[in-house]
Amino acid sequence: MLETWRWYGQFDGITLPEIAQTGAAGIVTALHEIPYGEIWPRDAIAARKRQITDAGFTWSVVESLPVHEDIKRGTGDLDRLFANYRQSLANLAAEGVHVICYNFMPLLDWTRTELAAPVARGGTCLRFSAERMAAFEIHMLGRAAAADDYPEDVRAKAAIWFQQASEDDRDQLLGAIMSGLPGAFDRYDINGLRVALQRYEGINRAVLRSNYKRFMAEVMPAAADLGVRMCVHPDDPPRDILGLPRIVSDGDDLAWIAGAFDHPANGFTLCSGSLGANPRNDVPAIARSVANRIHFAHLRNVRKSPDGSFEEAAHLDGDTDMVALIRVLLDEEYRRRTEGRTDDTIPFRPDHGHVLLSDFDRDLVPGYPLIGRLRGLAELRGAIHAINAL
Repeated sequence: MLETWRWYGQFDGITLPEIAQTGAAGIVTALHEIPYGEIWPRDAIAARKRQITDAGFTWSVVESLPVHEDIKRGTGDLDRLFANYRQSLANLAAEGVHVICYNFMPLLDWTRTELAAPVARGGTCLRFSAERMAAFEIHMLGRAAAADDYPEDVRAKAAIWFQQASEDDRDQLLGAIMSGLPGAFDRYDINGLRVALQRYEGINRAVLRSNYKRFMAEVMPAAADLGVRMCVHPDDPPRDILGLPRIVSDGDDLAWIAGAFDHPANGFTLCSGSLGANPRNDVPAIARSVANRIHFAHLRNVRKSPDGSFEEAAHLDGDTDMVALIRVLLDEEYRRRTEGRTDDTIPFRPDHGHVLLSDFDRDLVPGYPLIGRLRGLAELRGAIHAINAL
C-alpha cells in the first residue's frame, strides 16, 4: 500500500517539507483555487505537479475534481459542464495523474456539529451530534420536515440544547456545519442556506441517482479511454442530511454504482470512517465486496452512539476492525499482482486525526492536523507491516 498525505496547497498551514518528515511518499491534492465547473488548465496541473515532485513526492491522487451542483441537480448548461469535466480529466492524464477522487453529495461534502470536541487524555476531534443537528434543523433552520427525521428522545434533547444555547453556541454550530461546504470556502448564513436548499426541492433519491447515472454516462467512457481511475467517495455521514438525499452510503449503493457503468474506470474511494458511521455497515465486508474497484482508501475510525451521533476515534480504536480492513486491501493487492495488473498498489492516507500537542498552535484545515495524522499514519504503517510479516 502506498502511503499518501492530503495537502491543500496554498490553503494549507502544513508545508511539503513537514509532510516529508512523516514518511509519506505520495501527495493527495487538488487545484482548490479553480471554481467548480471550470476546466483545470494543463499548465496549472503541470505547475502543481512540479511543486510536488520537486519536494520529493509523487502526485498520487487528485482529491477532488469536484462535480458541479448543477450536475447533481440536473439543471443549467450541462453539456458545457460535462465537456469541461472531460477536458480536465484529459489534462490530468496528460500530466500523468490518473487516480481521481470525487463525490456526489448534494451541497455539503461532509457534516459535523463540533470541530473541537474533547477526547480522553487531551486533544480534540471532529464530532457529529444527532442532538445538535436536530436543534439546528428544527429550531435554527426551521426546515419543515426536519422533525420527522429524528426520534422523539433526540428531538426532546435538541429542544433543551437550543433553549440553553447562547448566541455564540449557535454561531459555532452553524460554523461547524458550514465547514463541510466545498469550493472556495463559501459559507452561508441561515437565510442563505435556506435559499441553497430550495434549489434542491423535488430532488429525491431516485432523481439524484438518475442525475448521477447521467454523469457516469457522460464522463466514465472518457476516463476509460484515458486510463483514468475514478473513485467516488462515500457520503459523510452516510444518511440524509438537511432533507437532501444521499446515495453512496452502504454496500447496496456501491453495488448499484459499480453496475451503472460496469468498467474498472468506475471505482471507489474506500472511506472507512464515512461508511463506518452507519451502524448497519460492516466496513471490511463492504470492502471485500467491491475490492476489485477500490482505487484509493481513506483509513480512519469512528465511535458511534445509539442515537446516531459519532466522533472521530484514534485510527486503531473505534468501531471498525481496522486490521481486518487492511487485510482486505492487502489481499486485493496480492490478487492484482498475480493477475499482472498495473494498479497493484492501493494508495491510502490517514484520514482526519485528533488535534494533539503543537497542532493547537497552528491554523489548520478542520480534520487535518499534523501531529494527529502523523500518529494515525504511524499506527496504520505498523498494522500493515505486522500483517505482511505473518
